[in-house]
Amino acid sequence: MNENLKTSNIIPHIILIIGVIVVAFPIYFGFIASTQNIESILHGKSGIIPGSDFVNNYLEILSPDKKILPGISIWRLLLNSLIVTLLITFGKTAISIISAYAIVYFKFPFQKFAFAVIFLTLMLPIEVRIVPTFQMASNLNLLDSFQGLSVPLIASATATFLFRQFFMSIPNELCEAARIDGAGPIRFFWDTVLPLSKTIIAALFVILFIYGWNQYLWPLLITTKQSMNTIIIALTQMISHDGTTPWHLVMGVAIIAMIPPICVVILMQKWFVKGLIDSEK
Repeated sequence: MNENLKTSNIIPHIILIIGVIVVAFPIYFGFIASTQNIESILHGKSGIIPGSDFVNNYLEILSPDKKILPGISIWRLLLNSLIVTLLITFGKTAISIISAYAIVYFKFPFQKFAFAVIFLTLMLPIEVRIVPTFQMASNLNLLDSFQGLSVPLIASATATFLFRQFFMSIPNELCEAARIDGAGPIRFFWDTVLPLSKTIIAALFVILFIYGWNQYLWPLLITTKQSMNTIIIALTQMISHDGTTPWHLVMGVAIIAMIPPICVVILMQKWFVKGLIDSEK
């Protein structure tokens, strides 16, 4: 019995290891390239072992005097990305939980129609909305601003739907008990609903942080100043078309750009898994 159990575990582990290798190899290759000099990369001599320029390359990238793009260092790019990502993450979470709370616990005309409209936006890809959204942002003078980079992205039908499903799983007896105790809607939300939603909020925080950090199309359209670029946009602008791209620095910036989302996932892994499990109940 135990031998059969061990044998049955071997195949899933082999498949898992192969999957990890396939996913991780491009990242490892990028890291190797970031430790080489440009001559080794251009002549295909990177190999699979980190090179001798690891310290020099990363010190050059992280130096405040080093301009990744004209007039802007990597620290400003990381700060821009962090500000935009946090605005998107907290904005999406706040709006989604409030809208879901209103849909589940309040009675108002066209309640089901309002949720249906929110749900239908799930089927609209951002490319369809990009032109009218850009025009609206331009009319409101939001170009080249953190508001312009974040506000058009903070509405989330997916997060609203997840919160709605979670709120519907909360027993009605809690709402009735709160009403008997004289708690109003705000107190019930603050003292009961919000504490019960901590795990799903944490899970959504991880998902939305990665979503906001990896935004590419909208920041590319809404910004015209180098000082407002994010780290993801900088990666594309570091690539020149005249064959002078510093690939060792590009790969180093790419590796550094991955660190904040990885840190968030590692730090919130326990809450992330718990939130996903609770949301499926």
